[in-house]
Amino acid sequence: MKKIWGAVSLVTLATCLLVPVAYAGSTKCTLKFDLQEWSVFYESAKGTGKITCDNGQSAQVTIQSKGGGLEVGKFKISDGRGSFTDVSSIDEVFGKYVAADTSAGAKKAADAWVMTKDKVSLGLAGTGKGWELGFSVDEFVITKQK
Repeated sequence: MKKIWGAVSLVTLATCLLVPVAYAGSTKCTLKFDLQEWSVFYESAKGTGKITCDNGQSAQVTIQSKGGGLEVGKFKISDGRGSFTDVSSIDEVFGKYVAADTSAGAKKAADAWVMTKDKVSLGLAGTGKGWELGFSVDEFVITKQK
């Protein structure tokens, strides 16, 4: 009888450990954000947003971007949108991304960026008000708000 309960316990334990692996997979996450930027050779941008994943995970985030290049301007993006490559967890999207940006615009302008962090890529698009002209290489940091 002890051998039967021991075997049942072992099978139950193995099933509990394997179930998360069977359901673990990729999830699609998106970002909605607002961002304000200024630049005179040195670029600085700050903003906030929310990341939502199709597996139910979500997080409020702070966005900071710093960089340099041949760029001048001031810009504000409201209701920007971003899309991450598939990840296994929302935790993979936090951190530092590297981006190159070419821009030219005045008054109401559109902007788009593609950036990478390890195996995760992020594409951003937004329409805003302001003006900017030039080229820059940026560090784009997404931090989970506490």
